[in-house]
Amino acid sequence: MAETDLIKLYSGRILELAGDIPLTDRLDAPDATVRKRSPLCGSTVTVDVSVTDGRVSAFGQDVKACALGQAAASVLGGVVIGRSRQELETARDQLRDMLIDNGAIPDAPFEGYKVLEPARDFRNRHASIQLAIEATVEAVAEAEERSACA
Repeated sequence: MAETDLIKLYSGRILELAGDIPLTDRLDAPDATVRKRSPLCGSTVTVDVSVTDGRVSAFGQDVKACALGQAAASVLGGVVIGRSRQELETARDQLRDMLIDNGAIPDAPFEGYKVLEPARDFRNRHASIQLAIEATVEAVAEAEERSACA
């Protein structure tokens, strides 16, 4: 990887997003908590969710990741409230497709992931980028399962 490629990858917008992650306060009484770790780079994300009527009603995240993972968590944090599990699963799949298969940018309101397009060529960064959305999908599923069993 050339130095100029790294400079392009860590654009100003990515660094802005990484420095201003929304919803970083953990929830006191979440419906579910999921921690995900990328074994390749050691990035970790822990998310707390509360779900009401099938939609995320409260969200908190603790992000210990590279700038790309932080930027992805920032995009997610800006739009996660009010989202259904189906919307989150679609965004997760579209983000993965954008990174791995040069697919389209995720649909609104997740189009902010566009900023991460330059990471397509850096497969070793993909896991960190996907941590927050994967943890969130898993947490929402857990919250829904607990609610159904209650």
